[in-house]
Amino acid sequence: MTASASSSDGSPARSLVGLATTSVYPEPAEEAFRQAAELGYDGVEVMVWSDPVSRDADALLRLAATYEVPVMSVHAPTLLLTQGVWGRDNWARLVRTAEHAEALGASTVVVHPPFRWQRTYGAGFEEGIEALGEEHHCTFAVENMFPWRVGGRDVQAYAPGWDLLDHGYAHCTLDFSHAATARQDSMQLLDVLGERVRHLHLTDGSGSLLDEHLVPGEGTQPVAEVLEKLAAGGWDGHTVVEINTRRDKANRVDALERSLAFARRHLSGG
Repeated sequence: MTASASSSDGSPARSLVGLATTSVYPEPAEEAFRQAAELGYDGVEVMVWSDPVSRDADALLRLAATYEVPVMSVHAPTLLLTQGVWGRDNWARLVRTAEHAEALGASTVVVHPPFRWQRTYGAGFEEGIEALGEEHHCTFAVENMFPWRVGGRDVQAYAPGWDLLDHGYAHCTLDFSHAATARQDSMQLLDVLGERVRHLHLTDGSGSLLDEHLVPGEGTQPVAEVLEKLAAGGWDGHTVVEINTRRDKANRVDALERSLAFARRHLSGG
């Protein structure tokens, strides 16, 4: 059910809010399903990485059935630390991710832009992503990134680039922490990208050099305002909580609970 759909009694359906498996890192995928079920999340986003369960559709479907929490989206293994997952052929990995998402019933594949040293992959990335979207029954949503900073200067680590505003991707993922690290304003990104924003990574950041992934509302991004604007426009994408809890495991459940409450409050109009 989407944010613009209607429930059985004819009233507008609430927006779907999922939990990223990265929010419980380094715990395995099952912990995300368990927390999502206990806290009342609508689904899970699976990061494909070294955890073997994240790469096993049958195992994930068993978890979804056990905890009664579906897989909403799949994050492709396009991070620096997941480059060896599913081989070294970048396009083959994206095809395999799409097939994985389709087997799981997930509607969205989140993908990072290529790294600068992946020259051939980067040169044809925009056209290739468009073609993959036409060939598969899932949406490829390219995520906003940020420049790396070394010795006080920006280093362009991505090609064709980290900034979604410089490219014409049909579908985008807006990550609030990445926007903060890039020193961009998420509301301005939304205003320019418009309907191309199909997926959210709900988090926050203070604008430091680090990609912080704070609990939403604890940074400087206009997270609440963005959610409320999307909700007012009948947005039907998914909102996925992607926060960093590994430094404070004792308060993980509280952070996940507060993030879900934040999402529900602002997606319902505040």
